[in-house]
Amino acid sequence: MGPRPSSTVIEIVTADLAKALAFYRALGLEVPDGADDQPHVELPLPGGNRLAFDTEATIASFTADYTPPTGEGRLALAFGYDTPADVDAAHAALTSAGAPSEREPFDAFWGQRYATVRDPDGTHVDLFAALPQT
Repeated sequence: MGPRPSSTVIEIVTADLAKALAFYRALGLEVPDGADDQPHVELPLPGGNRLAFDTEATIASFTADYTPPTGEGRLALAFGYDTPADVDAAHAALTSAGAPSEREPFDAFWGQRYATVRDPDGTHVDLFAALPQT
């Protein structure tokens, strides 16, 4: 077996970096001041991974004939919360800030409070927490 990765970065290519970062700020991620005007931004995620953002112009600068994707992708992000009430509060805060709700909070049969919103580029962002054991 060859070398193994030593870290993980999930990257989002965004049409509007400021809007994307505003969404992820509202989600609760730590976005540094002045990041909205950068071509590339990386944010720490709980658990030690990172979430990166590149503008379409950044990708085009090193990819010949780059055309931004259209339509829905196959990537979804999921963020865990401590309580079901936290899921409801996060969903309410994000949708109040303009994020479209894909799925209102509900108690899923697999034992979680679950909801889905979309970020400004259409990425599905799931919000979840374990339901109390009865």
